[in-house]
Amino acid sequence: MPLHPSPLRILGRGARLDVKEAEAALVEHYPRLVRLAYLTLPPSLGRHRRVLSAHAAVQRALYGAVRTEPGQGGGTVPAPRTAGPAGDGTYSPAYAGVRLRVVRSALAYEVRPRWWPARLPAPAALRPSVPVVRGLRLFPRAGGMEEFNLDRALSDVTGPARAALGLLLLESLSGDGTRSLLTEAGVADPAEAVRAAGQVAGSDHERVRLLLRSAEFDPCTVQTRPSDLLRRRHRVRAGAAALALLALAGGLAVSAGAGADDARPTVAAPRATLPGGALDPAALARTPSGQWADTSRVDFSAWSPRGSRTEDEALLGRALDSWARPPAGAVVTVTPGTADVPPAEPPRLLFAGRLDGEAVVLFHDSGVRVVRYAEPLSGEGASHLDFARVDDADVTTAAALAVSRSGTAARFLLAPWVAESATRDLLSPDAPAQPLPVDKDGVTAEVPGPPAGGCRSWPVMQLRSSQKIVEKHAFLVTDLGDLAPVHLTHTPKPGSGAPSRQPREATGTDALTGWARTACSLQDLRGSGVRAVNHWQFAEQPLPGTRTRAGWVCTRADTWRGQGRVLVQFVPPAQSPTDPAEVVADRRNTALCSRFGQHVVAGTHWRSPTGAWYVLAAGSRAVRGIEVTGSVLGTAQGQTLAVPARRDARFRVNARLRDGGTMPSVR
Repeated sequence: MPLHPSPLRILGRGARLDVKEAEAALVEHYPRLVRLAYLTLPPSLGRHRRVLSAHAAVQRALYGAVRTEPGQGGGTVPAPRTAGPAGDGTYSPAYAGVRLRVVRSALAYEVRPRWWPARLPAPAALRPSVPVVRGLRLFPRAGGMEEFNLDRALSDVTGPARAALGLLLLESLSGDGTRSLLTEAGVADPAEAVRAAGQVAGSDHERVRLLLRSAEFDPCTVQTRPSDLLRRRHRVRAGAAALALLALAGGLAVSAGAGADDARPTVAAPRATLPGGALDPAALARTPSGQWADTSRVDFSAWSPRGSRTEDEALLGRALDSWARPPAGAVVTVTPGTADVPPAEPPRLLFAGRLDGEAVVLFHDSGVRVVRYAEPLSGEGASHLDFARVDDADVTTAAALAVSRSGTAARFLLAPWVAESATRDLLSPDAPAQPLPVDKDGVTAEVPGPPAGGCRSWPVMQLRSSQKIVEKHAFLVTDLGDLAPVHLTHTPKPGSGAPSRQPREATGTDALTGWARTACSLQDLRGSGVRAVNHWQFAEQPLPGTRTRAGWVCTRADTWRGQGRVLVQFVPPAQSPTDPAEVVADRRNTALCSRFGQHVVAGTHWRSPTGAWYVLAAGSRAVRGIEVTGSVLGTAQGQTLAVPARRDARFRVNARLRDGGTMPSVR
C-alpha cells in the first residue's frame, strides 16, 4: 500500500525545501496529517476509499515543490509560532509546506472539470489515484453517537469547510491563518469555508476538537473486513457460470443442427447464486424470539421472523432470486441513497405472510437496509421490490415497517418491543389518541395516510415501548411513503436561563400544539428517505403594536444517508390552532438546527393588525444582537428585532453571538 515518493521537482516559482526536510516533517507528523486529510475528504467516498485516499494524499505531498515563502502564487501561509495541538512545539516551515500540499490534494477529490455537469459528483476517473488493497475493506474504529452525528454533519458541508474545521481545531490555526492557507490551496471563498466550519463546531469547540481526535476519525488505526473478497468471488463464480452457459448453449446449438427432426432439448434457467449461500432460503438469519428483551442493541437485528409463511422456502427463494435478479416487469422502488445490489451474506428474515391479496417478505440486510418483496397471490400482476436504508436505527426508528399499502392507507409490522399502539391526528392536537388494532403477528390494521391533495389531516401512530426496554416511553411516527416511518420529535422553546434542551418525544401538549401549525410542511418530504423530523421553537417574539407574541420554529428533517433539510417557519397568532405557519427559509444539505449547528437567525416581513408593515427577525439562545441592512436599517440587542419597513423592502439580517462571532440569517 505505501507510495514511494520521488525526489522533489521544481514546479514554478517559490521556495523549495530539501526532500529530506520535507520527508522528516511528514514522518514525524504523519498520523496528524493523515487525520487532517481524512477529515477533508468527502464522506461520499466511503470509509474504505477515504482511508486509502487520506494516506495517498499525505504520501503524495512529497511529490513536486513545497512552497513556503509568502507572495508566490496566492495568499501567505504563515508558519504557526505556537505549540501545535499535540504539544510538539513550533511548526517548522517544512511541516507547514507539506500540510498545505496535503490539504490541496484532499480538496482535489471534490474538484470537477468545468465541462462536467454541476448536478453530478466529480467523476471517479478524474480523481487522484489511491493504493489498491484486494480482498479487504479498511475503516476506522466506530465511535459513539456523538462521533456518528458529527460525521453526518460533516457530510452536509463542502470540502473547504471540512478542511477549515481541521485547521482550526486540529491544527489550532487562527481564522486568518486558516483563510490564508485555504487561499493558497486554491479555495475560491475561504471566508465562507471558515464560517461554515464555525457553524459545524458550534459554541463548544473543545468538545468537537475531542471528537475529531477520536478513533472515528483516525485512519491510521483501522479494522479490516473481507467484503471485497466476497464480491470478487461472486464475480469469478458469475464469470465461470456464464462461460459454462455459453458452452452449454454452443453444445445445444450443435446438437440442434445435427438433424431437423431431432427434438429440441430444453434447459431450465439456473438459479441465481452468491457466495456464502446469500440466496439460500435455508441460510437466512433468524433472530430467536424474545431476544429483543435481553440485548443492548435494540434495532432491526432484534426482530424475530413473524408471519404465516416463514417456513415457505419456495416463497423465500423467489423473493431472494428477485432481489438478486429482478424479473421483467417487476416494480422496483429505491429510497434515495440505498444500494439495490444483491446481498453479500444471508440477510435476516423479518416477515413472510399473506396480506391484502399479496405474499409479502421482509428482509434486513447487514444492518444497512431493509428489502420488501411482494407478489400477487392470484399469480397475475407484477411483483414489487422496495429498498430502504435503515443503518443505525434505534428503539424508535426501528419500531415499524410498512408491509402493505392500499391507496393512501398502509399496514405496518410493529417491532416486538412495541407494547401499545394508537393513532392520532396532528391537526387535532386536543383530540385523544385512538387505539390501533394489531394482529398476533404484529401487523396493524390499516392506518390512513395524509390526503394526497390539501392538508385536512395528518395521521400519525403513537407507539409505546415495553417496560423491558424503557419505562413509559411513548413516541410518534408518521408515514412519508418509505418502508420505515419517520420519527417525530420536539424541542421546547428556551426558558429564561434554562440550559439548552435536546429533542424529546412529541407526545406532550406543547409538542402537539406546535406540530399542529407545522405538520403540513411534511408534505414536501415524501419519498425522500427521511429518518426523523424535529420541531424546534428557537425563539418567541412580542409583536409590535399588539399584546400577542409569535413563535419562530426550525423544522429539521434528517435523512438516513446523513443529509439534512431545514425549514425555518414564522408562527404568528391565528384564529385556528391548525393554521399553517409561514415558511421563511428552506435550506438543504446543512447542519443547521442540529447538534452541530445550534445557532440560527432568520427574518421576514409582517403586517400588523393596523396595516403597518415591519421587518421582524429572531435568533436562537446564543444570539445577543441583531442587525438588519439593505433598504431598511436597524439594530437591536437581544434575540429579536422589529423595524418599520415597506412591504417590499429588501433586507439582510446578521446576528452577533455571545462568543463574539457573527452569523447571517438562513435563506
